Amino acid sequence: MILLPYPMNVAPEPSSLLTLAMELAPQHGYNVTSLPNIRILRSETILDDVPVLYRPGAVFVLQGAKQGFVNGEIYRYDADHYLAVSVPVPFRMASQASPAHPLLAIYFDFDLHLAAEIVNTLEGQLGHDEKTRAKSLVSSPMMPPILDVLGRLLQALRNPQELAILGSGLLRELHYRILTGPQGGALVAALRRNDTTDRIVQSLVMIREHYNDSLSVPSLAATAGMSVPSYHVGFKALTGSTPIQYIKALRLHEARLMIARHRGPIATIAAEVGYASAAQFSRDFKRHFRRNAREEAQWMREHLGETEQS
Repeated sequence: MILLPYPMNVAPEPSSLLTLAMELAPQHGYNVTSLPNIRILRSETILDDVPVLYRPGAVFVLQGAKQGFVNGEIYRYDADHYLAVSVPVPFRMASQASPAHPLLAIYFDFDLHLAAEIVNTLEGQLGHDEKTRAKSLVSSPMMPPILDVLGRLLQALRNPQELAILGSGLLRELHYRILTGPQGGALVAALRRNDTTDRIVQSLVMIREHYNDSLSVPSLAATAGMSVPSYHVGFKALTGSTPIQYIKALRLHEARLMIARHRGPIATIAAEVGYASAAQFSRDFKRHFRRNAREEAQWMREHLGETEQS
């Protein structure tokens, strides 16, 4: 079968994107693709108040709907909106789906080096607005250029030859479209990494690398070259969490994956992610996920297929 590309600058119909996505995601849960930073989620389950921690990137919902809740704000991502993430942040999520109309969503992970290169190029040509506030999450309208590149990307994923030749260019274009989208400025401000935002982002990188060590807010603030009050304010403005809440959420999400992947006894995993007390870990885990560790691992396998974030 010969696959013809979509005409350039003409967005495909949403129904054609849905058809392509359904072919690429035949299984319930996450379906991997030939590109390591593209996954497609297929879910028939209604979810409510589920804690999640997304990687930097974007989520494009082609059917069904999701909502994210962070610090009193609601972020919609559905057939008309996509969610973009500049830094990993814990938040609560709800989704709508059914067996007749399963949720289908494309999960796209940023190549942070490529994103930074594009940001530098954009600012070299256009300069930047210091007044634009950096945000960790943005919900943006699904504009024709985004639909266009998504259609060509899904089509290439069905054709190994096309993917081999065009894949890297399509991924680069998708980065560009997101960063120049309706709310791309807030993402660019976070990825630009200068002044206070840069210090907080670098601190998040350090937390991610040393989350299982003994970390204190004063030491994190000192490493960032900030006072403790300024660090608290900047941290919560970008992530919606206090530093302690963020570290705890990161530890619990890492433990959740380890448990689902049968990485060892729960007490051992609790110690690996930085808990001195297995009993305290169990209490925090159940408070965060509303299920104990074994129940949560089973839930992940039943609803997500692959042990990845929802």
